[in-house]
Amino acid sequence: MNKEQEGWASQLRKGVLELAVLGLLAREPRYGSQLVEELAARPELAITAGTVYPLVARLAKAGLVTSTWQESPVGPPRKYYTLTPAGRDTLAGMAGTFAAVAAAVRGIVEEGR
Repeated sequence: MNKEQEGWASQLRKGVLELAVLGLLAREPRYGSQLVEELAARPELAITAGTVYPLVARLAKAGLVTSTWQESPVGPPRKYYTLTPAGRDTLAGMAGTFAAVAAAVRGIVEEGR
């Protein structure tokens, strides 16, 4: 991948991270480093803690997630993030938009082959 493609891939990844985080939180509450690990398991979505924490803070400020501190069996308490009803509605809307955009782009790209 050349430098231009890497930049484009990075911008694309940034654009879908919010959707990916909301999707993970829809399954079950998670703490920050857990989100980082789960995204890192998908190299296309790998991010750092320095990206996740501001993102979940922004989601919380928007009322899409809430957070609670829970004791950890192996260390200090952890801050768990949970999707709110508004977060679930936002996830549904974003997922629909993403699917429509992906299908449109896929159609254009396939027509050009």
